[in-house]
Amino acid sequence: MAETPSNMLPLGTKAHDFNLLDTVSGKKLTLDDCKGLKGTVIMFICNHCPFVIHVNSKLVQLAKDFKSKGINFVAISSNDIENYPQDGPEFMKKRAIDEGYIFPYLFDQTQEVAKAYNAACTPDFYVFDSHLELVYRGQLDDSRPGNDVPVTGEDLANALNALLHNMPISQDQKPSIGCNIKWRPNKQK
Repeated sequence: MAETPSNMLPLGTKAHDFNLLDTVSGKKLTLDDCKGLKGTVIMFICNHCPFVIHVNSKLVQLAKDFKSKGINFVAISSNDIENYPQDGPEFMKKRAIDEGYIFPYLFDQTQEVAKAYNAACTPDFYVFDSHLELVYRGQLDDSRPGNDVPVTGEDLANALNALLHNMPISQDQKPSIGCNIKWRPNKQK
């Protein structure tokens, strides 16, 4: 299992708009459709990555905990489905239903959205404030498959709580670690 770190997009970066298929509803959703009143978490995930599978239930719990506080979550899969068919829209829909995702699970077929966010791995997390400016990017927590550290969601939750309470968010942000995004041939970044 190769470990790829996130690229750590500069803080303050404005969220890039998108218009992507929500694999559950079958509708196209934009950033405006998905954003939260107080903040937005954009996660690049996929179906087959062991790092994502390891944290899926915590992602659902965090989304439930923070949705009522004005923070929306949205998941995007950008993997090449020709070489990784298990990451295709029909399987994404099944995963979202089976895992109880309360957030949209969007398919980035062209991989342009992943490129716009400089996403590198799954999972890759970005937290934007109410003005859609990046205030956190990095890991969920220190847990990884096989390292026996419990999945707590601590790093992401701390950033979200600081955002909600208008407190400074630590600039000491650790990159997420996961599987590399599966880029389509000849579409490398």
